[in-house]
Amino acid sequence: MSSVSRTKAKSRAKAKAATSSTTRAAARDYSIAAVGRALDLLEALARVGPAPLATLADSAKCTRTAGFRLLRTLEARGFAIQDEARGIWRLGARWSVLGRAAQQQGALAATAMPFLSALGKTTGENVYLRMRDGMESETLAIFQTDPGLRLYSEVGQRRPLHAGPGRLLLAHAPEAVQTQVLAQRLPRFTPATRTDSAWIAADLQRIRARGYLVTADEVVAGVVSVAAPVRDASGQVVAVLFISAPSMRMRPPRPRALVTQVMDAAAKLSQMLGDSGGVAKPKSAPDHATSAAGLPRWNESQGAAAGPRSIFR
Repeated sequence: MSSVSRTKAKSRAKAKAATSSTTRAAARDYSIAAVGRALDLLEALARVGPAPLATLADSAKCTRTAGFRLLRTLEARGFAIQDEARGIWRLGARWSVLGRAAQQQGALAATAMPFLSALGKTTGENVYLRMRDGMESETLAIFQTDPGLRLYSEVGQRRPLHAGPGRLLLAHAPEAVQTQVLAQRLPRFTPATRTDSAWIAADLQRIRARGYLVTADEVVAGVVSVAAPVRDASGQVVAVLFISAPSMRMRPPRPRALVTQVMDAAAKLSQMLGDSGGVAKPKSAPDHATSAAGLPRWNESQGAAAGPRSIFR
């Protein structure tokens, strides 16, 4: 190649790089600072509200003047309400419309799918997302790594909360829901299904103290699940993300080795939903027990303080 050709090639490369840099810069310029501040304020209101202006402004890291103007704008549209007598602000009723629309449009499942996909490709196992709906859990999304791998649930399938990964959701459900569930006659799916309400109530405390849940045989014999909680911007657990696989591929120490990966995927999804808790870490090694089928069984997870109602349920 002649020196002239090399010079032209370098010029084209520089021009292309400059164009690419300009394109990236233009993309960054689409953000609007005022909108970002408004969203920060709304997330603060979801986390700490009802609260006075000063508390919300500090949480959202904005000035009180900016916070007041944004809240007044939201109030005019029905998205915020001020209790003037007490000097506090709360979310307005119009958010319920957006919450229902987000749920109907599958916002949570769509947001979760890239994280399910990444975990599935890394582990080689099917990954599921499930949320609580009243007294049951419902499968929202599934990433099937290999079409030949058996699916242990289907999108839309409902399960009781006391067994398998659903127990993590029960551990984070309101106390009234826990009481109502444990007051019922609990169905047994396999010889390993726990139906003793006293044992389950104690296990819910263990679950809240940890950060993950590993179970074996509880819903389907010969299946081991590794699960972690998904939180939204208010800090509430809105879903459980988990792997379920045949016990032949989930013999110790593999389930314990997968805990960190599952928790990391759940934490990243939580951050995408606005949770500011950071990447969670297992708090201790699993408590090992033996199922009725002779397979290892673990039972753990994590808890969260009560907060505002999530838009996802």
